[in-house]
Amino acid sequence: MSTALAVFVVQQEFSDSAWKKSAPVIVGEQGATIYLGQDESENLRKVQKAGRQLDNLGVSSAKLSGEGWDFERQWAFANGYTDTRSTNKLEWASNGEALTQTRNVVNWVRELVNLPPMDIYPESLAQRVAQKLESLAPAKVSSRVIKGDELLQEGWMGIHTVGRASKRPPCMLVVDYNPTGNADAEIDTVLVGKGITFDSGGYSLKSSEGMLAMKCDMGGAATVAGALGLAIEQGLQKRVQLVLCCAENLVDGSAYLLGDIITYKNGLTVEVVNTDAEGRLVLADGLQYAGEVGAKRVMDAATLTGAAQVAVGNEYNALFSVDDELANKALSTAAAQRENLWRLPLQPWHKENTPSAFADCANSRPQKGGGTGGASNAAGFLLRFAPNDGKGWLHFDIAGAYHNSANAMWATGATALGVRTIAALLQD
Repeated sequence: MSTALAVFVVQQEFSDSAWKKSAPVIVGEQGATIYLGQDESENLRKVQKAGRQLDNLGVSSAKLSGEGWDFERQWAFANGYTDTRSTNKLEWASNGEALTQTRNVVNWVRELVNLPPMDIYPESLAQRVAQKLESLAPAKVSSRVIKGDELLQEGWMGIHTVGRASKRPPCMLVVDYNPTGNADAEIDTVLVGKGITFDSGGYSLKSSEGMLAMKCDMGGAATVAGALGLAIEQGLQKRVQLVLCCAENLVDGSAYLLGDIITYKNGLTVEVVNTDAEGRLVLADGLQYAGEVGAKRVMDAATLTGAAQVAVGNEYNALFSVDDELANKALSTAAAQRENLWRLPLQPWHKENTPSAFADCANSRPQKGGGTGGASNAAGFLLRFAPNDGKGWLHFDIAGAYHNSANAMWATGATALGVRTIAALLQD
């Protein structure tokens, strides 16, 4: 009969000469012990590394034991102790209901992102998200999928343009969570997610190695869907809508071409100078939708630019906003949730950093990676479509959403970094 490995935390100096001081966890007859210091931020990193090491050692079942396990330490251990397929079993020391609730949602987000593109494509992503959210609050959630040429009829040109080359049609999912029971209740927040279920780069074709992980390009959609799901589980009482902009960015004779011009619902024209800068083209539709329904706040999440990852690495998400008060709230919320978030520059003039001689603007600069300041320039493009000139809008470029290979902190694959922060912002 198998038993769970007991894992303890102790706040004392490590003194076992049989182990290196750099070891995040020491395994003995009584179980595994993590020695902590005075810096709690470093403690949380050490706890997560310990979870990672125990997974690497093949431990399939662990029990957090003894004193010292608060919520955040337990959650840090769980993040490290989650293997790619989320098969490890974990018993909590305390706060079991809240931790299990969070872990279940986060594991669902990771599963969505890690699934192969044969299973996750625009319509199946929309169906899975709608079914999940409806199961959490059946009487309070309704959903609608706008698919294929219906997108043209309703004016959602970006999603249709990007996804029209795939045999699996693009779609927009709209989920309405309305706990008030009043059909005319104001919409507090619209969440917008980039749902590119596979990104070949289009005619700006990616390399094979660059394409391998592009099943994760719907990580933004999974993140905001998970955030709404977690907030619902935590008792969210505000009306929130979720908009997922779903497409496969593929190549065939009907694919959009470099030099094409998209005319959006708001009349703005955009020249395509890079078909691999497709995420912002679909998010533009979602941001316009948010403006149409008059949301007080808009938050979007996307695996939008490699430039953001260059800037902040893959242990942070990047934040962009021209609303300083809301941006500061997001940063403080992320800090409270122990999720790494860093604000990068965005000013109104960033809208002018993707010019076109043939249209109102281009979707990028015709340079590798969009040139210098690529993440800010992409955010500047989105600012053209954000309601109220960006007042009440946050853009998360989720650089930490996915790891191509395991490291000392995370297993290979999705991390769900950002879910807790966005869920907490919905409650604020």
